[in-house]
Amino acid sequence: MAELNYHHLRYFRAVAHEGNLTRAAAALNLAPSALSAQIRALEERLGHALFDREGRRLLLTEAGRIALAHADAIFSTGEEMLATLREAGQGQRILRVGALATLSRNFQLAFLRPVLGRPDVEVILRSGGMAELLRALDSLALDVVLTSEPPGGAGFVAHRIAEEPVSLVGRPALLAGREGLAARLTGAPLILPTPESGLRAGFEALRERLGLTLQVAAEVDDMAMMRLLAREGVGLAVLPPIVVRDELASGELLEAERLPGLLQPFHAVTVPRRFPNPLLREVLGAAGVG
Repeated sequence: MAELNYHHLRYFRAVAHEGNLTRAAAALNLAPSALSAQIRALEERLGHALFDREGRRLLLTEAGRIALAHADAIFSTGEEMLATLREAGQGQRILRVGALATLSRNFQLAFLRPVLGRPDVEVILRSGGMAELLRALDSLALDVVLTSEPPGGAGFVAHRIAEEPVSLVGRPALLAGREGLAARLTGAPLILPTPESGLRAGFEALRERLGLTLQVAAEVDDMAMMRLLAREGVGLAVLPPIVVRDELASGELLEAERLPGLLQPFHAVTVPRRFPNPLLREVLGAAGVG
């Protein structure tokens, strides 16, 4: 049996992603007729038509969709291998980390501490929204994504690497003269996570159990901004103490009360790889992930 021609497969993949023979030919620097001949050769080799024509568009047949899934996996693995082996031959290795823009900087620092400051390691840290970071992770542009919420899509592996308690934190003046959780929650404005977050859902369940009506000063999806608002005395913040570790150590802010039943999980999200980054194993291992 003749072996598969990977040039044909590469050309097919380009046409499949472009959806148009002329544009794909221009990107590959080929004549459309030559590219069409390459696609026909692959179809003959596989024994199946790979495209249906709809006007000027080329639509994948069922066989074409199967072929594209395998082609993407083949070329993705090849690109991953080249990147990994290229870096393995260098004196300095690279760890590419994505972090949700709203995530605690102190938590990110704690996760990366095993590799920070090492002369043989460069850390590339990129922040952004969840969808953007997961796309980069899926395309192997990132080794790991740090987030407070596990992703909902298939194909990702969420490692629960930490679980922090949640407290009521604020400036001493806002806490003076108030004892007990109910009095502290109702005695000052509150800085809360946004309603979409899992942490806010847990807090609302606590509020209902206590039967309290609260004054909300701000709803914030960024832990760094919650930290700043708490420092400004805008209100008492509901957040993990790790977010304001330095302010608690200096006495600028006080941890008034641990909120019962509330925990903030942190996840390191990865994708299965045939050539995993050894540095990723190091930081995950230090975080307790086997």
